[in-house]
Amino acid sequence: MEATILSGNLENLRASQLNQLKKLEKRKSFSKGIISFDLAKYITGLSLELNRQIGLLIDRQNIVRFVVLGTNKEIVIPILKRFGLIPGKLRGLRLVHTHLYGEDFTDDDITDLALLRLDSLSILHSSENGEPEKLKTAYLLPPNPENKIYDTLAETSIHNQIDDYISFVSSLEKEMQEKSQVLKNNNPFPSAILVGIYPNKKEASDKMAELKELTESAMLMVLDTYTQIKQEIHPKYVIGPGRLKEILIKAMQLSADFLIFDNVLSPAQAKNISDMTELKILDRTQLILDIFARRAKSNEGKLRVELAQLKHILPRLSVRDDSLSRLTGGIGGRGPGETKLEIDRRRINDRIAFLSKKLKEIERVRITQKSRRIKNRLPIVSIIGYTNAGKSTLLNSLTNSEIFADNLMFATLDTSSKRLRFPKEREVIITDTVGFIRDLPENLKGAFKSTLEELNDSDLLLHVIDISNENFEKHIASVNNILDELGLGDKPRIIVFNKVDKVDSELIDNIKNFYPEAIFISALNRSSFDLLLEEIQLILFKEGKNVDITY
Repeated sequence: MEATILSGNLENLRASQLNQLKKLEKRKSFSKGIISFDLAKYITGLSLELNRQIGLLIDRQNIVRFVVLGTNKEIVIPILKRFGLIPGKLRGLRLVHTHLYGEDFTDDDITDLALLRLDSLSILHSSENGEPEKLKTAYLLPPNPENKIYDTLAETSIHNQIDDYISFVSSLEKEMQEKSQVLKNNNPFPSAILVGIYPNKKEASDKMAELKELTESAMLMVLDTYTQIKQEIHPKYVIGPGRLKEILIKAMQLSADFLIFDNVLSPAQAKNISDMTELKILDRTQLILDIFARRAKSNEGKLRVELAQLKHILPRLSVRDDSLSRLTGGIGGRGPGETKLEIDRRRINDRIAFLSKKLKEIERVRITQKSRRIKNRLPIVSIIGYTNAGKSTLLNSLTNSEIFADNLMFATLDTSSKRLRFPKEREVIITDTVGFIRDLPENLKGAFKSTLEELNDSDLLLHVIDISNENFEKHIASVNNILDELGLGDKPRIIVFNKVDKVDSELIDNIKNFYPEAIFISALNRSSFDLLLEEIQLILFKEGKNVDITY
């Protein structure tokens, strides 16, 4: 049997008092109710003597697993890693703790009940001489239309508790699982709640809408969104701790799987939030990395995504993670050997070095291919634009290809190249590049820098813009910023407004006033390409840049 953990405010205790607390270790509650009278009497009397709250975490075999000593106002529950959560289930532990002044449930009590998914939480009130008198119990509710989180049993005498507590909890958990399964059946994909901190409401609306698109592109269902208007994020939790607890409780109630932040989380912030919940915590960078990992098809794309992921993970390995702090090795060696954490760091660094070497080899092959293209002198047209602007669809329509395209952000990641034939036996290579996005994470900039640098070889850029997106002006600015970073701001460019079939003619006429040189098309309608093809020919072949090649 695993040892009982004694924790909390243990300072300034006499040896005899500490021994009295230790007598609670692995003690059994011989009662079909929540707690036996003898055990209740022991902790209320000791609590009064110490003038501190005492809490017991009792498992379903009625064995005391944790003893927590608090102040006269509160207790702090330790991390319960030994009792991990299974989705849809309760923790398997009930908390019984003393209140010294006859208080009702506090906000912290209900927060602990909800966030830790305890079987129940009971408070013990005692008489002036330490005799247990009243017991009041709160328990979580299954998902319900009112979104009510918890309910309470009627306050009773310690001698008049619920008849069969274990049966009560088992029935409650079964109902929770059944209702959670109904939710899962209705929402077959993993689910998420989105959180973002922004300086103003306009930015909050625009950026949260994009985060929602990214989340759906990662095949996650969005259950709810939370935005907060603040000039600075909370240094420890990104969002205020009180608000964070509310969100985490709602996430538990809705059976969410992920909590996704639009703000980039530092390693410390990610750990602090993870310590408060067993939900999977992601930030925008991790979400984009996950999408890239799903969509990369080529060997190079997969290697670059893995490299970016490892560089993102490395600083987030926590030295305080118990699972990474066990000693390994040491038998037949000098000293205690490496810690699990050190082994993980070393393995990741080795993998980063290996991937970097492989990508350099791929880069050499690309340089060789580039020299061949230069020799053949085929003009190159690169399609660029914000993610989900319709670049792949346009490439398919221009070249009668079947490259994967979908109404998702980053539906395609790997660069695709096709030949496009013009009159007079002229041909060009037309390529589709990875989509651009605002605030592209640094790891991703590094990972796809060489891919984007191929735009240096382009003779012409087709900047495709989704005219139906109300934020297209910001998308244009984001693309222009990335092109400037790559030193491509002066590259010949055609602005192509796509998806004109989704907007009215009045909007198109208005945009023409601001972008008189732009071309307006629907990538799904090849008959709308005439002006675009004429403009490509004019720019590429006006100086006789034509080639005669055999193929």
